[in-house]
Amino acid sequence: MHKIIGSGALLAALFLVSPVAAMARDGGGFVILKPDQLVWREVPSFPGVKFALLEGNPAKPGLYVLRAKFAPGVMTTPHSHSTDRLVTVISGTWYAGTDDSYDRKRTIALPPGSFMKHPAGAIHYDGAKDSEVVVEIRGLGPVTTTPAPGFGKAP
Repeated sequence: MHKIIGSGALLAALFLVSPVAAMARDGGGFVILKPDQLVWREVPSFPGVKFALLEGNPAKPGLYVLRAKFAPGVMTTPHSHSTDRLVTVISGTWYAGTDDSYDRKRTIALPPGSFMKHPAGAIHYDGAKDSEVVVEIRGLGPVTTTPAPGFGKAP
């Protein structure tokens, strides 16, 4: 089964995610989160993807760090972002397309440990094929997401 996620939903999802509620901060400002402490949020407008916001807020100025967990078969539609985004694959194999073709056969398979930069304004699509994938996304906010022409309304 292949689920398709509209890029307009991505923007709404990022802004609705709330930071980890009970971050352990010590007196020196360090924050330590272990994998079992991440708070994963399902966003109804973005089915098949869960988000965990680790730092910052993509809707506000400054650095943000979040993780996205894609269920098997979930792929975003072609879209772009207003600022650069730096993506690291944490687990699973992530598939990325670097154009507006939306052709799953043309995606690049990125195994755990892989890194990809999404330049500001560059159209792309990405997600999971046969198994769950987790990626970490870093960037500077505020960020907006814009669907590629023919793939929905602008957020």
